[in-house]
Amino acid sequence: MDKQWTSIFLEEIEDFKNTINTFDKGEIERKSYKGISGGLGSYAQRDPSRHMLRLRLPGGRLTLERLKFLAEIIEREQIGRIKLTTCETIQLHDLSVVQVPEIMEEAIGCEIYTKGGGGDNPRNVMASPLSGVQAGEAFDVIPWAEAVTRYLLSICRDIHMPRKLKIAFCNGVDDCVHSAFRDMGFLAQPDGTFALRIAGGLGAVNPSMGVLVEEHVKPQDILYYVQAMVDVFCAHGNYENRAKARTRFLQDTLGCDGLREAFLKQVESLRAAGDLELSGFEKAEITKQTDDNLIEHVRAIPQKQPGLYAVKYHPIGGLLPVEKPRQLYELLKDMEGAEIRVAPDESLYIINLNSYEAKKILAATDDGAQTEFEHSVACIGAATCQQGVRDSQGVLRSIVKAVREAGISDGALPKICISGCPSSCAAHQAGSIGFQGGVKKVDKASCPAFKMTLGGSDRLGEARFGDGSVTILEQDMPALMVELGKAAQASGQRWEQWSKSHAKERDDIITKYI
Repeated sequence: MDKQWTSIFLEEIEDFKNTINTFDKGEIERKSYKGISGGLGSYAQRDPSRHMLRLRLPGGRLTLERLKFLAEIIEREQIGRIKLTTCETIQLHDLSVVQVPEIMEEAIGCEIYTKGGGGDNPRNVMASPLSGVQAGEAFDVIPWAEAVTRYLLSICRDIHMPRKLKIAFCNGVDDCVHSAFRDMGFLAQPDGTFALRIAGGLGAVNPSMGVLVEEHVKPQDILYYVQAMVDVFCAHGNYENRAKARTRFLQDTLGCDGLREAFLKQVESLRAAGDLELSGFEKAEITKQTDDNLIEHVRAIPQKQPGLYAVKYHPIGGLLPVEKPRQLYELLKDMEGAEIRVAPDESLYIINLNSYEAKKILAATDDGAQTEFEHSVACIGAATCQQGVRDSQGVLRSIVKAVREAGISDGALPKICISGCPSSCAAHQAGSIGFQGGVKKVDKASCPAFKMTLGGSDRLGEARFGDGSVTILEQDMPALMVELGKAAQASGQRWEQWSKSHAKERDDIITKYI
């Protein structure tokens, strides 16, 4: 970012020091404070004396410089909890009122800007985590995600949107970034252009797939489309009802055809005015010494660059052990070209490793998920989040423990997605099995429970939301998952096949727990 923008941001942080201290004294109500702090990427936790700070990482890139910063800040400030998020950011938890603005300010030195990490702002711009190294990709989308980030940060003070705006770039291999149902989803095409869908989104009310508005957007023109989305959202978004103040409701307000027409008309108007066109990006090819040794490991992924690998590491629940950033930095600092990418399933990908390096990283990350099911996603949960309803992290831990003790084989259960409230932070609607935190009346008493959905998918070209509205008591969820896993395991089939071919048996098991 340019020096002028950085200077303005530093002034905002200086002003925020007074705001957070005033809140700490109880002189600002929680709701008003949230409206201020969210714009700088911080929220008060359920315990108002503790705070969360979200580190914005465009495209999920945790470069070596950023990793070093993370390791140092964790050690110096004795940070006890780190959360990877489904928007490819990193959250630092349990911070004091002094630590929050200090870390905000210090992070700028390695180009981590917390501005717009929350509130009614353009959020972290996502990109396929293996972009640039993934076999079969159309092209590397990271440079475009970073360009959009720079642009949005430069204009975010000048716009007042009804709510947040989420943008994702998919490299054309898989759609883990959910470009099919983001506010803006750019899908890389083999001809070097993007297909663009807009006004999609999740949430308790009216989750919607995006509307296809253009099949061949030239990369150099993407800022015209981004600005047009901001303009259309500001012109037609609902400023009165926050529950309906997301772009997906524009499909109802304008109709799909009307939305497409209004959006493309604004694109043309902006293009006629000019000055938003981007130049092409040169990216140096990865060149490092490799060997002919082959690695056959479920977490070692061959890159499109011959002889290089990416290693996947998924800490259970996306809670990254506090010692891990230092451990990884000490290993990666001598590995040419290596960096980390934060993925939307709360995993880390360590990329650009030769076989010798990959073996070292595999050994250093063997404390993570061991099965497909253990790659399950959960938000931070109500024990921490002031918006939360249920403790999604606690539920996930109890289910993982029960499944391990039952000896359920890998593949018998899918990755599940658990959101602690209707905010859909774990994207539960797109999970093979999804859970949304709530309550259930039992003998006139409100008991902790989760709404369960089945059959969601975020696979490229097959995106769909799960069906069903059954509610399961929280205390019964471990037993339910174990019984489902045992049934699939007994058939010798993986979950996807068993769930389709034994739908009645599956539903009968679920019915027992309703």
